[in-house]
Amino acid sequence: MSKIGFDNDKYLKLQSEKILERIKFFGGKLYLEFGGKLFDDFHASRVLPGFQPDSKIRMLKQMKDDAEIVIVINSGDIEKNKVRGDLGITYDMDVLRLIDAFREYGLYVGSVVLTQFAGQAAAVAYQKKLEALGVRVYRHYPIPGYPANIPFIVSDDGYGKNEYIETTRSLVVVTAPGPGSGKMATCLSQLYHEYKHGVKAGYAKYETFPIWNLPLKHPVNLAYEAATADLNDVNMIDPFHLEAYGETTVNYNRDVEIFPVLNAIFERIMGESPYKSPTDMGVNMAGKAIIDDDAVKAAANAEIIRRYFNTQCLKRQGSADDSQITKIELLMKQAGTSVEDRPVVAAALVKEEMTGAPAAAMQLPDGQIVTGKTSDLLGASSALLLNALKTLAGISDDVRLISPEVIEPIQRLKVNYLGGHNPRLHTDEILIALSVCAATDEKAARAMEQLKNLKGTEVHTTVILSSVDTNTFRKLGVNLTSQPHYQTKKLYHS
Repeated sequence: MSKIGFDNDKYLKLQSEKILERIKFFGGKLYLEFGGKLFDDFHASRVLPGFQPDSKIRMLKQMKDDAEIVIVINSGDIEKNKVRGDLGITYDMDVLRLIDAFREYGLYVGSVVLTQFAGQAAAVAYQKKLEALGVRVYRHYPIPGYPANIPFIVSDDGYGKNEYIETTRSLVVVTAPGPGSGKMATCLSQLYHEYKHGVKAGYAKYETFPIWNLPLKHPVNLAYEAATADLNDVNMIDPFHLEAYGETTVNYNRDVEIFPVLNAIFERIMGESPYKSPTDMGVNMAGKAIIDDDAVKAAANAEIIRRYFNTQCLKRQGSADDSQITKIELLMKQAGTSVEDRPVVAAALVKEEMTGAPAAAMQLPDGQIVTGKTSDLLGASSALLLNALKTLAGISDDVRLISPEVIEPIQRLKVNYLGGHNPRLHTDEILIALSVCAATDEKAARAMEQLKNLKGTEVHTTVILSSVDTNTFRKLGVNLTSQPHYQTKKLYHS
């Protein structure tokens, strides 16, 4: 549906070359802070059509003989059981997932670092668990006065108190399950220890967004602000880069604000700072791989609208506030887009008004819109999936891919034996039923073959979906938005 606007192969080549240049610049060893998601950067793939979600890990795989992974996790996040919103798992479990995923790519995971360690019982237990699994674990401690008291930070009582992470490769990738884990502090602590050991080493950041060589108000950079509305990140012109080089570049507020402190830390550790600006610190060639700016702008605008609806739903669920919604409304205005530019919204609302029940709409790759309504047998999302698959397979709308004789036993199982209250089939259940029918029915088999063509389609529902339906759409690669209310007025929604 969206045009390709990004050359992924060119990006991987340029990014790899820049990292190797940076390793050489620092004398053979680089601590590379990895921001964003390594395996599944779907935000980047949505706003840069052509960017592959696993681009970062594919690039590292090309350098696997030189690379070592260090995963950091904040001990306080372990204690609080902090959860990744996109995956629904706690940060400590995500570290295990990351280790497995890295190993599947043939990448070496050297260790896990517990940052902000202050004797938390959960962190102590987690360290024992990791060590029992054969994973090396190091502890880094809170530093009083961080980040302002630089003489204390860069001393044996500051960074020097942290356990030295033993590494063996020239490229040390420092990553984490989420923000606030302490990636940068871990890198700087290691620089301190390396120089104490007489080892030349450097630090750089791998950040995809904001893209430094795009305009400040380019939709791609605005979409990044929308994605981080909960963190209150703000894109801004890098004043240090402008002063040093007379060149206008874009960075974000936290990196700009902390740069004078980082500069002073570099000078104290290394004798002089290797960087004149936050932009200098970054290794980001994404802007050089954009091949169709109009396509990228359209994709980014669509992402801002999706973020608007998703944030409204988060507010309804108690996980966001009005300030975040107001911010994204302002970003939509700056980008020159609005909810009217998402065709599936109006289509779903019209269908709901016609039927008097929750409805859903999907925009197919060719731009055609199909809808789904609520019935006694199916929820709107399940009906939508079947209608979309029939349309893609060229099957007449009046053909029943799944007979009531197949659906009704599943309903009885749900209600009579599994304690369910809603007899309508969820999206995962309807797909299982369809796969059963596909074994003996040629039309059902044709419909099943179209599932791969749902990736990248746009869907809007008139109510917030269950986690089951949301996860099904996510697994299918569908871009989902919903109206910010539930089908019922119950207080608990699973």
